[in-house]
Amino acid sequence: MARSAEINRSTAETEVTVTLALDGDGAGERHSGVGFLDHMLDLLARHGRLNLDIRASGDLETGAHHTVEDVGICIGQALDEALGDRAGIARYGQATVPMDESRASCAIDISGRGLCAFEATLPPGSIGNFDHELAEEFFRALATNAKLTLHLTVERGTNAHHAIEAAFKALARALRAAVALDPTEPGIPSTKGTLV
Repeated sequence: MARSAEINRSTAETEVTVTLALDGDGAGERHSGVGFLDHMLDLLARHGRLNLDIRASGDLETGAHHTVEDVGICIGQALDEALGDRAGIARYGQATVPMDESRASCAIDISGRGLCAFEATLPPGSIGNFDHELAEEFFRALATNAKLTLHLTVERGTNAHHAIEAAFKALARALRAAVALDPTEPGIPSTKGTLV
């Protein structure tokens, strides 16, 4: 069974299309109009082994907030749909990733309950048209819409680019582990019998 999804979202602020396959190799193109976000999504796809195509256009004249958040919403919805009833998945994943002087750790539970606990001390500022605080907006939108519990911490770092990159890579690696099929798991990995 192909674990994939396509999500289309159209609002007065953005138009977003996301195509995602869980069992991929990082293929696809990411075009959001926010260069740093595209770079981070390339990392998410490559290190998460996701085939991920993103086409987004938005009201960038007001800033990148709406575009970044809506892309996160759509990726989260695509993950939720592609996971189906969650049968046979590992469910949990964790990773710690260094990026030069920065280090980030991520723990994920595909729990059916959307929650994002993001801890980072990022300086005010932006990378291109990506304001640093938009990293948290993206992670929250993704976790809420994918219905997963996400704990993501930037443990150290002085360069905002490196810190955010470490966070995205840690997310990718933890997500890759959590969505992986576990050959020893015959059903849904929950005593409740459901994760949706």
